[in-house]
Amino acid sequence: QVQLVESGGGLVQPGGSLRLSCAASGSSIVINAMGWYLQAPGKERELVAVFTSGGSTNYADSVKGRFTISRDNAKNTVYLQMNSLKPEDTAVYYCNAVVTAPMGYLEVWGQGTLVTVSS
Repeated sequence: QVQLVESGGGLVQPGGSLRLSCAASGSSIVINAMGWYLQAPGKERELVAVFTSGGSTNYADSVKGRFTISRDNAKNTVYLQMNSLKPEDTAVYYCNAVVTAPMGYLEVWGQGTLVTVSS
């Protein structure tokens, strides 16, 4: 079984910062791609930032220059450093991973962590 455990959400004032973490667990897994998506109330889930299978990074235009994705391969963990947060960044942030596991090729989602940007 492959699981993603997220942490780091919360309430922050506009202009503030938060750091999200997502750790993947499971036996004999290889992470092909891993990153973050968000879902705002009443809207569809959308990409925030991701490490692709080729090792490059993709960012949504709305977060470029403010958010940074990083990873610790030894810990199967990705991070999302969010700076200069805006009220429109308020959403549930979901971690996503595409992994190769003994049971096959899987796409896995975390449970989501709420980020609220408000004064």
